[in-house]
Amino acid sequence: MRQLKIIIEKHTDGYVAYPLGIQGVVVGEGDTYEAALENVKSALAFHIETFGKQVLESEPVVLEAFIAEAGVAA
Repeated sequence: MRQLKIIIEKHTDGYVAYPLGIQGVVVGEGDTYEAALENVKSALAFHIETFGKQVLESEPVVLEAFIAEAGVAA
């Protein structure tokens, strides 16, 4: 079993989740953190089943993920 880093964003209308370091786009959503995580895991399993395990062979491998805030002129 390969461990992936999953980003989960909280929005006013729910949560959005997506994995880092795979080939292609996989997104999950839900009303709760847990629901979004389960949804993206299900979507990722479908993505792998559809396109094969090579979608996990992304280089370079994501070792860590960070979130930072920065001000920008609007």
